[in-house]
Amino acid sequence: MSCRSCGSENQKQVGAEVMIHFPGLRNLDKSGVLINPELTVCSDCGFSEFTVAETELHVLKEGAAS
Repeated sequence: MSCRSCGSENQKQVGAEVMIHFPGLRNLDKSGVLINPELTVCSDCGFSEFTVAETELHVLKEGAAS
């Protein structure tokens, strides 16, 4: 698969640790959601992307709704 930003085929899969926080002052009391996705990084332009797993996606949906 090629990079969505520059079209390069020079991409690497790496493990990552990402803390997602809910935005805004009203969400200061909510804890963030820690996810450990496989991150795809373009070695030429630095464009990166990942997919959130169903379990964490559910937590994000519930947290955003409350």
